[in-house]
Amino acid sequence: MSQVNSQVNSQINSGTIRKVAVIGAGVMGAGIAAHVANAGVEVLLLDIVPEGAANRNVIAETAVEKLLKADPAAFMSKRAAKLVRPGNIEDNLSDLAACDWIVEAVIERLDIKQALYAKIEAARRPGSAVSSNTSTIPLGDLTAGLPESFRRDFLITHFFNPPRYMRLLEIVAGPQTNPDTVAAVASFADVKLGKTVVTCKDTPGFIANRLGTYWLQLAVGEAFAGGLKVEEADAVMGRPFGFPKTGVFGLIDLVGLDLMPHVQGSLKRALPASDPFHATLRDEPLIARMIETGYTGRKGKGGFYRLNRENGGKLKEAIDLSTGAYRPQEKPQVPELEDGGGKDLNALLTAPGPAGRYARAVMARTLAYAARLVPEAADDIVAIDDAMRLGYNWKLGPFELIDKIGAARLISLLKADGEEIPPLLALAADRPFYRVENGTRQYLALDGGYRDVVRPDGVLLLSDIKLKSQAILKNGSAALWDIGDGVVCLEFTSKSNSLDEGIITLLGKALKLTKEKHKALVIYNEGSNFSVGANLGLALFACNIGAFGEVEKLVATGQKTYQDMKYAPFPVVAAPSGMALGGGCEILLHADAVQAHAESYIGLVECGVGVLPAWGGCTAMLERWQSDPKFPKGPMPAPSKVFETVSTATVAKSAAEAQELKFLRESDGVTMNRDRLLADAKAKALSMVDGYTPPKPRDLTLPGPSGKVAMQMAVEGFAKRGLATKHDKVVSGALAEVLTGGDADHIAPVPAARVLELEREGFMKLIRTNATLDRIEHILETGRPLRN
Repeated sequence: MSQVNSQVNSQINSGTIRKVAVIGAGVMGAGIAAHVANAGVEVLLLDIVPEGAANRNVIAETAVEKLLKADPAAFMSKRAAKLVRPGNIEDNLSDLAACDWIVEAVIERLDIKQALYAKIEAARRPGSAVSSNTSTIPLGDLTAGLPESFRRDFLITHFFNPPRYMRLLEIVAGPQTNPDTVAAVASFADVKLGKTVVTCKDTPGFIANRLGTYWLQLAVGEAFAGGLKVEEADAVMGRPFGFPKTGVFGLIDLVGLDLMPHVQGSLKRALPASDPFHATLRDEPLIARMIETGYTGRKGKGGFYRLNRENGGKLKEAIDLSTGAYRPQEKPQVPELEDGGGKDLNALLTAPGPAGRYARAVMARTLAYAARLVPEAADDIVAIDDAMRLGYNWKLGPFELIDKIGAARLISLLKADGEEIPPLLALAADRPFYRVENGTRQYLALDGGYRDVVRPDGVLLLSDIKLKSQAILKNGSAALWDIGDGVVCLEFTSKSNSLDEGIITLLGKALKLTKEKHKALVIYNEGSNFSVGANLGLALFACNIGAFGEVEKLVATGQKTYQDMKYAPFPVVAAPSGMALGGGCEILLHADAVQAHAESYIGLVECGVGVLPAWGGCTAMLERWQSDPKFPKGPMPAPSKVFETVSTATVAKSAAEAQELKFLRESDGVTMNRDRLLADAKAKALSMVDGYTPPKPRDLTLPGPSGKVAMQMAVEGFAKRGLATKHDKVVSGALAEVLTGGDADHIAPVPAARVLELEREGFMKLIRTNATLDRIEHILETGRPLRN
């Protein structure tokens, strides 16, 4: 499919990069260094020595300090920061000899970069990789006049901001670049940094910024020309097309208005006059004035949107594109998005109103432009789609969008507007760009034939398995799939993967079937989140009609099923990505092992909605802390630690933090690349099969009533400081009852089964209170917790 994929396949376990240097401690350079450290790799971060500076490393050191305070966090754990060694390019260039990969991330000026390359060449070890994070300067210009030894090891590695969270990495190799160097960097970026590597041609803007800038520029210009409000434009250029809800103007606010002219200017200079990009360039005096006056977006005083804090208020405002004045932000009134128009792209694109004309003017031309980029910027459509999905967070790539619309229909829209039809689009005609043939996804190639979409070695996707097989078990909330080698995979399919009776039922059936016919069970899905927890809407409905018996039955059934999973006679491996909250977290706590995506956000958040963990979460956390040989012994330390974590609804913001909080064990695995998670989880499960023995129930040493009093006193102290509400005290009291063993004397060990009983009792006591029902209703309506 692409050059890099085949290279990664042959080098996937090479491990040739053990130490990295990043030169340039600005936002991007520092972010790249932080993410290398997240991978557990030592990184040297260098920058210039400021004139007259007493501390010669001050720029790099200050960058690390900022990274530690960044929100969203740049480091997955503060411990990772210890792997970043600050320095400067005058005193520490000799240290480059120990580095396997040197990343240049300095200002986008060719003369500065080339002067730096000469210094790097003199200091580095021959054969070490050197790359630039440039997004605007062609590789041929960067290496012009430099020795062959440098050109052989040089490539472009274009990260997207923020480097920790954006999965795309565009790689550009030159005609003299050693393929082994490309393979080593691509392998490291894939496996260690979790990136999807996309091979680009050495063309202006590469793929994502070339197409993304065209789309943004076109969308802004057409909004001005069509007289749309920014809210209306963002409503159209958002969810209907599977784009982020920020839309266009919100996205520009996020990245910064002042960045756009630089990217546009570089493309304007580099692209030939015949390129359609030039037709999108319009002089908008309002935007120039906004930049001049500091309205550069979220990082400035505001942008197309702002939060007006005058007179102590917080009024959300939007700019009027015709007058430049701010006004209160409005809910967009877009009739074309009603009555199914928000889901039917063809209905939207052919709607006669202003929103329909806007959607057609922007997206027909954007999708046509995407078709022009093959083979100019990339060898195939898959690279274009990957770049836009991962670089701009589109749910569907441009060619996947064309398939949703229909290539023939898009051609007719373009012809109606007098637009040129790109050869690739004409080649498709009435055929799809993607199809499934014999259970394999294929894409349309430039010769008119179809090619298989090839995954790199070590990538196993459930979406691919589902093309070739039928579910073993299935209901409306979950499905069980055979993923080979005696391993089955339980997938959640409910909305937001929220846990309900259907999932609990199928989990129970899966456990029985695995025992009878298979070796191991993996719990995994490819949704945005592993699970957001129990279905609160169903719980609220049951409570409102007085069906408390049904609620208690579900709690008891969930507890039993989770216990059956924990003590099953075969390995159970959970593989979360995204949020694993509440009952989703409790699944991880009861699995034999976890293989977590690095970006897993895990926590027991039940107290925030007025209840407590009741599917064994309290019991499991007590067991973990009491079994830790490094943690203080005695009846009080473990309950106190669990109380602190659970009562505050603490959520780990990475798998690394989850290990620190014991939502994950130190022995649990972490996968950096989301596409490798299922394969890694399956491998972990198979490694546990031979000689597997399930854990045994254990007793807990708990402090009893005296411990409960101590916890309640702590909460009273928070309440007096305004940090705990009236109902917080009620919820915390019920939690303390569970964690301290109720009325049990701590001198006698408390069986885990008794703590599970206390969980059920505490949950049912809280769910019957009006204050808890108010919390549940509020979070369902607003998505925010109620502080009552």
